[in-house]
Amino acid sequence: MTAPQGALGPPRRDTIQGRAIRLEPLNEERHGAQLWAAVEGQDQLWTYMGYGPWPNETAFRAWLAERAKLDDPLSFAVVDQARGEAVGVVTLMRIDVANGCVETGHIFFSPKLQKTPGASEAIYLLARTVFDDLNYRRFEWKCDSGNAASQAAAKRFGFSHEGLFRQHMIVKGRNRDTAWFAMLDHEWPTRKAAFERWLAPDNFDAQGKQAKSLAGHRQDVETELAG
Repeated sequence: MTAPQGALGPPRRDTIQGRAIRLEPLNEERHGAQLWAAVEGQDQLWTYMGYGPWPNETAFRAWLAERAKLDDPLSFAVVDQARGEAVGVVTLMRIDVANGCVETGHIFFSPKLQKTPGASEAIYLLARTVFDDLNYRRFEWKCDSGNAASQAAAKRFGFSHEGLFRQHMIVKGRNRDTAWFAMLDHEWPTRKAAFERWLAPDNFDAQGKQAKSLAGHRQDVETELAG
């Protein structure tokens, strides 16, 4: 069990620079039109959310403006560097500095971002911020138990399943059982090395096909450390 080391404060409203993407503090004026263009008509994105879809851009951007004001959840636009456009949103939420614990949630990735290296890089950049920059002990991921895609993503990224909170919430008039996942600080070095190997340009061919999966890289790292 890891002894408390002392978190270095709450997450900051700073741009987090990556290779394929960067995370910018959410700003309705800067990102609103781009995000609406990316998600318009993609009603399935909101199936497991407590909000959405919106009838028009005005309503969406009014909601976005209110989200951008919040410190918890603290929202970041995922900006595709090649396009120069915001194509999704991630947040850090339930920020508990005293216990060095934070969750990522309210994630929505438009089709422009889904199943791209940038989608994985967004989670890597958040985890790196949580563990390397803020010195937190625990990084959480929670989702509706019916959201198979979110659960699969959590496992792929290296979060461990910790259990099911039954009848945890009511979302849009229906019951939500919540699946809990987490990554711990002592697990991060292995996860980090695997992410960085997977994200490296030489892991992809000219068509963008991966040479080895993220899970495969993680297994390699674990084998190397064990040996």
